[in-house]
Amino acid sequence: GENVEQRPSTLSVQVGDSSVINCTYSDSASTYFPWYKQELGKGPRLIIDIRSNADKRKDGRMTVLLNKAAKYFSLHITDTQPGDSALYFCAAGAHCFPGTCYPY
Repeated sequence: GENVEQRPSTLSVQVGDSSVINCTYSDSASTYFPWYKQELGKGPRLIIDIRSNADKRKDGRMTVLLNKAAKYFSLHITDTQPGDSALYFCAAGAHCFPGTCYPY
């Protein structure tokens, strides 16, 4: 099965600085890599994702980098704001169709 590890477990960042969260995964067949953000008292929501046919995706202040050879992907947030304070989750999955993704 898939094993996904996230580092660091806790990150403290000054407002205006950049944030980086790293993830490694074990299954080279994985093709879909979403990031979720969970704010206090709310459920997790998808904020950005990348598929294995890309190595970089940018959306506003967020960028995802994917290195398939190293089974590694990372979330970068520039100009960190107080509203970015939350729990972040990475996932990796092998099955993805429009509107139907099964992350591990």
